[in-house]
Amino acid sequence: MTELEAFLKEHAITEVESTLADMTGNARGKFYPTFKFLAEKTGRIPETVLVQSVTGDWADNHYDIVDASDRDMVLKPDPNTIRMVPWADEPTAQVINDCYTTDGELHPLASRNILRHILSLYEKEGLKPVIAPEVEFYLIQPNTDPDYELKPAAGRSGKRETSRRSYSIDAVNEFNTIIDTLYAYCEAQDLDVDTLIHESGAAQMEINFIHGDPLDLADQVFVFKRTLREAAMKHGVYATFMAKPMKNEPGSAMHIHQSLVDAETGQNVFDNKGEPSELFYHYLGGLQKYTPNAISFFAPNVNSYRRFSPEMAAPINMQWGFDNRTAGLRIPYAPPQATRIENRFPGADCNPYLAIAATLACGYLGMKQKLRPTEPTKGNQPPSEYQEVEIARTLEEGLRLLEDCEPLCEILGMDFVTAYMGVKRSEFETFNRVISSWEREHLLLNV
Repeated sequence: MTELEAFLKEHAITEVESTLADMTGNARGKFYPTFKFLAEKTGRIPETVLVQSVTGDWADNHYDIVDASDRDMVLKPDPNTIRMVPWADEPTAQVINDCYTTDGELHPLASRNILRHILSLYEKEGLKPVIAPEVEFYLIQPNTDPDYELKPAAGRSGKRETSRRSYSIDAVNEFNTIIDTLYAYCEAQDLDVDTLIHESGAAQMEINFIHGDPLDLADQVFVFKRTLREAAMKHGVYATFMAKPMKNEPGSAMHIHQSLVDAETGQNVFDNKGEPSELFYHYLGGLQKYTPNAISFFAPNVNSYRRFSPEMAAPINMQWGFDNRTAGLRIPYAPPQATRIENRFPGADCNPYLAIAATLACGYLGMKQKLRPTEPTKGNQPPSEYQEVEIARTLEEGLRLLEDCEPLCEILGMDFVTAYMGVKRSEFETFNRVISSWEREHLLLNV
């Protein structure tokens, strides 16, 4: 009996959600009766689901990206990803698939495969990346009309937050029914969630994951986003991972802590007898040099760039520092074996597979090219509202920076980068056709 069969039998599963992540990081796939899932062993689905935009449209270069015949790809379930679906009415399991071409090759446009490829480069160097994501989100009042601005959800007191309540225990307890459901769902799915805190935004929280294997944690973040939405909706609330859902509230990030260990010894190679190693500085130099070119993976949506606002304590510069949150790249104080780098640029709206792959790709290029970072900022940075924004301010600009960076395009795969830029440019142009209320208010009779 296979691992999948044993799990399905043990839990008396009647239905299986066979899933994969599309370009935006959303779940696509099929529902199977258990007997059908076991009989087929592999599945098929059109490869075009990998390259749909967030609006469900296609890029202008769609048929340069995928075959015009709308052919299938092959799905092979990864037994390591089998989990319960705790919010389902019937005993239901979910599994994440790896995508293959009909020739048996890993599909070059699948997000999970991009991360697998980057990890294989480290494996050849005898290294294993270790990451720990921190995911921020908002709980908001249900809103079915996009013409109305979003509002924070009211807690059990019936009142919405009106002041900054960072790290407030009582502010979290306002939503304890949702949090209890969330933790129960996470436990049922073996998600390695750690601490939960209240962030500075109204009804904004952050949940941390225990550090571990990048592919496993990308899978967990992928599952967690669905899980949180279901837990919130059960209590009549929306949960959103939009990077900037409300104009007067700070944005939501997915900070990525990262380090490297020797594959044989398990030792952290960022540490050299209590001091940062040469490899640490090369890796950091890669992040510093290539993050501007990779920003469209950390900020993948038109809304993402609203988060990079000088007055909202967001990462807007390419500096780095020790335990310094005014820098885009932060080195937390930690015991030598836990020496790591925190990439503060990714938004909560990113595709976790692509954001993790991109940050590891930047570090890898730094190691191979033996780059050096600048001197660390000493903590005497001016307040963020007085800092210059050093990264792209629009999705279109971020895509141009990616296109102009040959090393990053090559390491991620030109076919994939071409597809990614096609999809994201389609989204940008669709957004650009929308006339905002600000334009009507201030330009209608004043220009």
